Amino acid sequence: MKNGLAKPDVVVDIGHIESMRGIEKNGDATSIGALTTYAEIDDDEELWADATVLAEAASEIGDTQVRNRGTIGGNLAHSDPASDLPGAAIASDLTLVVEGPDGERRIDADEFFVAMYMTDLAEDELLTRIEVPRGDGATSGAYVKKPSPSSGYALVGVAAQLQVDDGTVTAARIGANGVMDHAVRLEPVEDAIEGERLSDDAISAAAERAADDLEEAMMMDDLQASAEFRSHLLETYTKRALERAAERADATVTA
Repeated sequence: MKNGLAKPDVVVDIGHIESMRGIEKNGDATSIGALTTYAEIDDDEELWADATVLAEAASEIGDTQVRNRGTIGGNLAHSDPASDLPGAAIASDLTLVVEGPDGERRIDADEFFVAMYMTDLAEDELLTRIEVPRGDGATSGAYVKKPSPSSGYALVGVAAQLQVDDGTVTAARIGANGVMDHAVRLEPVEDAIEGERLSDDAISAAAERAADDLEEAMMMDDLQASAEFRSHLLETYTKRALERAAERADATVTA
């Protein structure tokens, strides 16, 4: 509304719906209410352990005031291509739970982000909570970004979640934001790193494939960064995300 992109006749305040707040651990998943703030996610030590990618992305958003007021549901439903959480949502394999007149519907993060400011949410649906698979001792993750000097939003942000067994990657999920008009999954990187030991060579080779499935002609191209530069940043920050995740995996094994 501030930017003039929407001019609704009615605005409904959902900020006082207590059932849409809070973080609950339920067996093999963690449920996060859509009205839970970034600060609450950042402050949750168990989330940092079980869903490192999501917690780290939340900690990178805006400043203290923004993190105290902004919510995970508002962020994801807005689908800003330069926001930090969508890529982390994909890497974390989140399930977004929405409700409408026909009841509850569950949407995988891979399918939720459609285009710039567009999601799979119907006009009469509301995002109510997010479900995060709980990791185990073999799960390691990281989120890194190149922030815009003017806004702090991500020129490029990359989230990496790895399952590691004795130094070898058994499964990987890599998400990115800031590159295309919506968050995307980098499956060529996943294919390249899975089955490999977390060596410098393996990480570099996987990162080189970051843009393999992305058309440069469709990449974000604006006054802040050209499509060509974003493609370069994507490879660089994919490598950094994998390196940080590898360091954390090694620290877990050592501990």
